[in-house]
Amino acid sequence: MVRGKVQMKRIENLSSRQVTFSKRRNGLLKKANELSVLCDAEVALIIFSQKGRLYDFASSNMQKSIERYHERERETMVDNSNEHEQYMEHLKHETANMAKKIEILEVSKRKLMGQGLGSCSMDELQEIDSKLERSLENIRARKAQLFKDEIESLKARECLLQEENANLREKCRLMPTPSAPAAPALMPLTPPTQLKERGNCSKNTQNSEVETELFIGLPVMRCS
Repeated sequence: MVRGKVQMKRIENLSSRQVTFSKRRNGLLKKANELSVLCDAEVALIIFSQKGRLYDFASSNMQKSIERYHERERETMVDNSNEHEQYMEHLKHETANMAKKIEILEVSKRKLMGQGLGSCSMDELQEIDSKLERSLENIRARKAQLFKDEIESLKARECLLQEENANLREKCRLMPTPSAPAAPALMPLTPPTQLKERGNCSKNTQNSEVETELFIGLPVMRCS
């Protein structure tokens, strides 16, 4: 019959917990004895029950095993302390190296900025000049690339705007043209000759009226 898997948690039932403690304690003591006999190992086992009862097993002498454990523990603490000190010394050494590298970089930066060049030799000045020339070449190349990218972007935008303009022109051409309002009727123009004749007729009419006016009495001399 296959034994089911036991869930690792506290057994709530008091009697079941006591039975399980008794069985597993005996099994653990038996395994410790087997380990010491089969492997010739020094084994010391100490168990305290829930009520404080002591159960122990020692393959040789319990007190000597405990003293040996404490001695080994002190050695381990010393070893850990030595490792910690070595690690701290390593960190201090790394910190000093980083500080030196930072100082060297600061000096190099000042020289590239044109400061502190009084102590530089001709070779050092030539090296600084070469570094600056390479830096300028890289800067100019990057600047030219940015200009090229900007020009390409503007060209693409120009093509897009031209397409939009062509589409708008096509839409305007397809739209119906609104009809113009009817012009008011014009009076027929009178030729100048007719106007002149009408003027003469009106003058003749006035003259004829003056000339045909009837006067009663002696004629009066009038100045023309």
